[in-house]
Amino acid sequence: MRPVSVLIFHANAPADAGPNVRALADARHSLAKRQLGRWLAAGADEAKIVAGPPDGLSFGERLAAEVRALRGGGPEGLIVLGSGSIPLARVPDLRRFVEAASGPGGHALANNRFSADVVALSRASDLAGLPPLPADNALPRWLEERAGVMVTDLRRHWRLGVDVDTPLDLIVLGLANADALHGLSTPPLIGERLEALADVLANKRAELLVAGRVSASTLSWLEHGVACRVRALVEERGLRAASRLAQSNLAGSNRDEAESRPEGKAHATAFSASRPPRSVLGELLDRDGPESLARHVAALADAAVIDTRVLMAHRSGAADSGWPPPEDRFASDLLDAASVADPWLAALTASAAGAPPGHPILLGVDALVNGGLRLLAQRARAVAR
Repeated sequence: MRPVSVLIFHANAPADAGPNVRALADARHSLAKRQLGRWLAAGADEAKIVAGPPDGLSFGERLAAEVRALRGGGPEGLIVLGSGSIPLARVPDLRRFVEAASGPGGHALANNRFSADVVALSRASDLAGLPPLPADNALPRWLEERAGVMVTDLRRHWRLGVDVDTPLDLIVLGLANADALHGLSTPPLIGERLEALADVLANKRAELLVAGRVSASTLSWLEHGVACRVRALVEERGLRAASRLAQSNLAGSNRDEAESRPEGKAHATAFSASRPPRSVLGELLDRDGPESLARHVAALADAAVIDTRVLMAHRSGAADSGWPPPEDRFASDLLDAASVADPWLAALTASAAGAPPGHPILLGVDALVNGGLRLLAQRARAVAR
């Protein structure tokens, strides 16, 4: 059995951070500290938080530096995650990652190979040559396509697909009022809309719109997990993992195979470039303006949960550096339009916040339209009983 080290990466809030960014950073750090003991209980030999202020380094550069530090006789098994990752995981869940990291070399286990939040590697040296990946989501793809590592995942375990990327996630996951998380409170409007959403989920005559990076397992669960009908717009799954740095080129055996067919070269060219993010809902908002969101939702459903990062990617590209700043995004998730400086996002948020009270529109990230929605539905069903 290989010794196993756990690295939990955490970005401290910058000195000029707004209240939402600072609250989220503090909460994620508290979650990371809570995770340390749980990883040790799961069998890891050591676990540490790698924290620091934003310094412009990519995830890939930061991880490569930590791996170099491990080579002085350090553990060969390695588990990598972010400070907001898998807060709903239990010790037996963590033990599966530890077992993978301590097993035979050349293997890796992710919570989701298509967009990872935690990755266990049985041989840290497999990270040699790691490029400056912008985020951890693309790590399994790089390991499989560039480093030749066999990657498996646990994406059927929905709890392991939930992470904390916005203050709203803390509220939806029921973590906001924990003492360790500094008693973050639920804004009144969010509380009202969550209650209204519970009513919709429990109503056989109602219809819910779910839009964004919705997983197939979530859609399957919704078929029997909620009373209402569900309309889904599934768009841009794998958005954060689609880094070209992680993808293999159409070279070597793949290219040879393609060019062995008469149509091979044309086929290779057709799929060689990644298509930029696009959204059907985003197209509607381009045409009618962000203030039209509530009107479009009302024509389709009685309530909606919307992954707005897909809309931002549609409008400004996949790199979040071109999106409205984090403080604005988090205020939007809390339906606090008055605190959003970006005009487009402020108008979108005001439209959602101004929807009729009984027809709620909730805005957030992928956790909201997947594990968060499951938790909300389960609570609604328990109350209905």
